[in-house]
Amino acid sequence: MVLLLVTAAAGLAQEKTASAGTGTQVVMLGTGTPLADPERSGPAVAVVVNGAAYLVDCGPGVVRRAAAAEKNGIKALAVDKLKIVFITHLHSDHTLGYPDLILSPWVLGRKEGLEAYGPRGLKSMTSHIEKAWTEDVRVRRRGLEQANATGYKVNVHEIQPGVIYRDENVTVTAFPVRHGIWKEAYGYKFETRDRRIVISGDTAPTDEVVKACDGCDVLLHEVFNPHGDELKEEHWKEYFATFHSSPAELGEIARRARPKLLVVYHQVLEKLPEADLVEQMKKEYSGNWVSAKDLGEY
Repeated sequence: MVLLLVTAAAGLAQEKTASAGTGTQVVMLGTGTPLADPERSGPAVAVVVNGAAYLVDCGPGVVRRAAAAEKNGIKALAVDKLKIVFITHLHSDHTLGYPDLILSPWVLGRKEGLEAYGPRGLKSMTSHIEKAWTEDVRVRRRGLEQANATGYKVNVHEIQPGVIYRDENVTVTAFPVRHGIWKEAYGYKFETRDRRIVISGDTAPTDEVVKACDGCDVLLHEVFNPHGDELKEEHWKEYFATFHSSPAELGEIARRARPKLLVVYHQVLEKLPEADLVEQMKKEYSGNWVSAKDLGEY
């Protein structure tokens, strides 16, 4: 897949081919917001290493976007291989695909239960989902479908900052971020044999992102467009200042964090063209960056 990289200093677009083969890839399974935009599924990212996929967040559409990525050649994102997810926080736009991620891969043949990592409250959310679909599981297991007895189960890990996961492919470190009045919200750093990838999750500006990246290969960071009409109201000015990052703030973060590539995702476009946000980012950041689209590969 060909990507459009923006180098603000030159003001020119460049073409870059995403990593392929056994190298670490970042795949955008959703770059959207609560806005019902059919071109942007809810926030979800896959880090793919040596044929294994590690998901971050599970917004609406996550399973079908994974299926689309498999169709594009990323075999690790076959639906029955979706086995692990790291959730940044429990806002609905980041978790509405959670029941889908629990149940659909099982219905389609996954035998292993889902491993889910995230903030306090994830166990309660999972328990309620399991209760809500109790009858579905009973019918699928005991009826003519003869579904397996393991693939719908979830092993929940409520986390704290620090290293939370390690296997032969990746070490995952959680770090706290500032997302309004949420008591817990996290970003994640993935360290593999060939790359360091940092994913901000939803956050207002924080030094934690800068420290986690520190020259990383890829920094994925959210952003909002301050030109939106809502920003004319004091309430929404306060909201966005507390929950999210503006292009000017993101430019400052990126200059200090020094990523080889900045990937802007979860773009709050405020009903304005994406080009408006792109023009602002060009003015604020002179390094290599891209405004992500669903199914983009980096």
